[in-house]
Amino acid sequence: MTALGLSRIGHAFFGRIVLSGVSLAVRPGEVMALVGPSGCGKSTLVHIAAGLIEPREGRVTRDYRRHAMVFQEPRLLPWLTAEGNIAFALRLARWPRAGRDPRVAEAARLAELGPEDLAKFPVELSGGMRQRVAIARALAPAPDFLFFDEPFTALDVALKRRMQDLVIAAAAAARFAALFITHDLMEAARVAHRIAVLDSRGRGLAGLRDVPGVPGARSDREVFATVQDWLGRDPAFAHVHDVDERRRA
Repeated sequence: MTALGLSRIGHAFFGRIVLSGVSLAVRPGEVMALVGPSGCGKSTLVHIAAGLIEPREGRVTRDYRRHAMVFQEPRLLPWLTAEGNIAFALRLARWPRAGRDPRVAEAARLAELGPEDLAKFPVELSGGMRQRVAIARALAPAPDFLFFDEPFTALDVALKRRMQDLVIAAAAAARFAALFITHDLMEAARVAHRIAVLDSRGRGLAGLRDVPGVPGARSDREVFATVQDWLGRDPAFAHVHDVDERRRA
């Protein structure tokens, strides 16, 4: 079974090809990480998958009920409290008014937000807490598929790890599938069941790899050893840390 299918996706901006012939499939309940060198088209691909951009060619198949998205920046409404921001997603989803408070409470619990956090406005919250609210907002309408577009890039190492653990726990509890975009191989190996490596010029996949073990049960030593093995011996990861600032997409 496939929750999300991308078949021969191609796209261009102003005549410049950024993606060509990209195909992948995410299974129900699976977190797939998408990695690749900077500028190879990862964000463009996830925006196409989520329906924010129409591809120039190829087909997107969505066999899930509802999706949500978490961006690199929280993108909270500054005039609403944390609770109001979470509830706003339920309004957009036309969630029955009588059932909104329990859903806000459940989403806040999954994001590890307390009552004192919910009463604050975004300006009163730290960067990590704002990202927790963004995750809770995404979880509130009970999506069965989530898109993560490099959500923790701007966070420090310790905070990033806590956010990764939050995603791992929420995915296990809510049983959603996800496409998780990241440039950090250690992050990908912690949160994902499988990793898709996008070609350095967005021309299909350089490789698709299972991650040994289960998210949340892998030790730091196992994650580190897996990543070092990929970087040292797997040609799919040969260019994963390359940077081409002219191909930002």
